[in-house]
Amino acid sequence: MNAHLQQLLNYTRREFFQRAGMGVGGAALTTLLANDLQAALPTAANPMAARESHFTPKAKNVIFLHMVGAPSHLDLYDAKPKLQELDGELVPDKLWEGLRLAFIREQPKLMGSPFAFQQQGEAGLPISELMPHLGSVSDELCMIHSLKTDHFNHAPAQLFFQTGFSRFGRPSLGSWVNYGLGSANSNLPGFVVLITGNVAGAGNSLWGSGFLPSIYQGVEFRSSGDPVLFLSNPKGMTGEDRKRIIDSVNHLNQVQLADVGDPEIATRINQYEMAYRMQSAVPELMDISNEPKHIHEQYGTLPGKASFANNCLLARRLVERGVRFVQLFDQGWDHHGSIVKSLKNKCRQVDQPIAALIRDLRQRGLLDDTLVVWGAEFGRTPMVQGDRKAPGRDHHKDAYTVWMAGGGVKRGFTYGKTDDIGFNVAENPMHVNDFHATLLHLLGMDHERLTFKFQGLDMRVTGVAGNVVPEIIA
Repeated sequence: MNAHLQQLLNYTRREFFQRAGMGVGGAALTTLLANDLQAALPTAANPMAARESHFTPKAKNVIFLHMVGAPSHLDLYDAKPKLQELDGELVPDKLWEGLRLAFIREQPKLMGSPFAFQQQGEAGLPISELMPHLGSVSDELCMIHSLKTDHFNHAPAQLFFQTGFSRFGRPSLGSWVNYGLGSANSNLPGFVVLITGNVAGAGNSLWGSGFLPSIYQGVEFRSSGDPVLFLSNPKGMTGEDRKRIIDSVNHLNQVQLADVGDPEIATRINQYEMAYRMQSAVPELMDISNEPKHIHEQYGTLPGKASFANNCLLARRLVERGVRFVQLFDQGWDHHGSIVKSLKNKCRQVDQPIAALIRDLRQRGLLDDTLVVWGAEFGRTPMVQGDRKAPGRDHHKDAYTVWMAGGGVKRGFTYGKTDDIGFNVAENPMHVNDFHATLLHLLGMDHERLTFKFQGLDMRVTGVAGNVVPEIIA
């Protein structure tokens, strides 16, 4: 008899379990982990299948407009007559003492807005002269003047605003929505990103999936060339050739998925198949030239050219087709100097198309189901930065304005209030975690139940904080 086999036969029962314990435990752990991986995806065969919300939603889709760099709320939406009176005076000692700002180091002077405000619509919301088109749809807006964040530097504040965490590695808000609700259109991604100008300082983590399966990350649609990289077939390859390759590769992927249960394999299967379907769906979507003339005049769009206006029109076309979350990033709002000229130029680029988007969604019966969000990573200071001949404003995290429209929020409504100079929240503070919890609630999701197990914890976008703000819900 083989000597090694004879040795095994001579083991006592106790010796066998002592030596084999780690192997048995490892096998059990492997089985448990495989079950967890399968459970991580609502449907392994189709991780993007549409899913039921926790309760009846107010909104079905989101169009999120992020003004990268952070515009001055004090010059756009939060009129402060007292700040106008104190223009040129030193900031009070009690506010300056111990204050940390991004760039201002010496005690600065207060600066009133150089722009006039006018009460707009039946609700009388004060809106700056820089946004006359938005003023025409002001009765659709729900203004939140009391948002607070934890960070005053761009990249961490951008990450916090979009992911609920200030460091890399967390899923973006759009990814959480994509994971929680799935997609209503099998030919398009559930989360689409459109960018004007340069990518924000925090990069593509602002639409990344973090620890969620990568199927839920945002897909950037480009303004020139292929809307999605490598979407077109190489020269000499037909659609039938591509389909045969995809079917063959995914057959092997299905075998591996059944064997190991890795959700990233399901992601690959779904992405290969979606890429094939997108080859016909995306070019049609991105071609805005077939829109009527009055629509182009309304938005200020120029087919074939990259612009924020074009992206707003594309956002409407995307939600029409069932895309769950559309994220627009517009770069160029970091005005540390020459704010009079620079802010005016940026508002001229976005005012008309944003108003047109809201009006167009209303006319098509889409606004009640679509939540439009306008905001940035933080606000700007009520004190001047730099030369008074070309003044700017520094970063400010303790109080700023965002707004929502449609999707179940109150129309022509104002929530929260800042103090007389717009420095601190005076009434109804709303933290970014509360903002995220409320947005998810409008989509029919409980932020405490929308979780994903990672490193042994049930993770969520709001961390251990966040409260829904019912006062803004219609």
